[in-house]
Amino acid sequence: MENQRKKGWKHKMHEIIYEADTPQGRFFDVILLILIFASIVLVMLESVDTLDAKYHDIFYAGEWIITIFFTLEYFARIIAVNKPSKYIFSFYGIIDFLSTIPLYVSFFIVGSHALLTVRALRLLRIFRILKVTRYIGESNKLTKALVDSRTKISVFLFTVLIICIISGTVMYLVEGEESGFRNIPASIYWCIVTLTTVGYGDIAPITPLGQFFASIIMVMGYGIIAVPTGIVSAEYTKSALEDTDPNKHIHTNTQSCANCNHDTHNDDAKFCDHCGYSLHDD
Repeated sequence: MENQRKKGWKHKMHEIIYEADTPQGRFFDVILLILIFASIVLVMLESVDTLDAKYHDIFYAGEWIITIFFTLEYFARIIAVNKPSKYIFSFYGIIDFLSTIPLYVSFFIVGSHALLTVRALRLLRIFRILKVTRYIGESNKLTKALVDSRTKISVFLFTVLIICIISGTVMYLVEGEESGFRNIPASIYWCIVTLTTVGYGDIAPITPLGQFFASIIMVMGYGIIAVPTGIVSAEYTKSALEDTDPNKHIHTNTQSCANCNHDTHNDDAKFCDHCGYSLHDD
């Protein structure tokens, strides 16, 4: 009976912290998201010297409140799973840990010479923003589109690199050192800056032939920038069409296994398809 009660409250805690299919789980996620963004805003405001000088104590108190909440959340996540190591050494487990410890570490670093180090450590809290992606279902589609596009994008980038090398070499021969094209690497740098429409202006062609060739590269740059976007968009559209296929099952739940933390299950699943553990507190 005691084991059943223990399993009951652990399952309830796991359901609230790791899942979002219940009102409590959704409420917890909303609170978590608010605190994540609040911590990021505090980091940003603290970096403004005039605001930090005026409201330092308020910022510091806010940081501690948020840090304590995330500390409790971190340990609650460990307690809620049967195999804590599955969470501790997971991607989000490491991110949660890194985003929690900086304020505690600052207690053990003394001396004025270490102030910059403390500030850098505390900026690790920005990692909390990565946790936002776990609550955005569309991020999975975008990630899949990027992965599926990697070969096409790699070929495209390799082609752009070849264009930059050839164009940079030509501009070196056309313009020469007197125009700032002192060597081929510098000319390739100019070509990359021009092709991406950045245009720093530190190197510029002065001969009519060089300017004509530069104009062609500039116009070409607009088309080149659009290609990766088109590749990823096509893959994203393809993924969206596959999701609307009636023969393909779409996972609309957020069920997470309390034993192994596996979180991809069919909507009607009663047991984890990774370890066989019961997904419900029956």
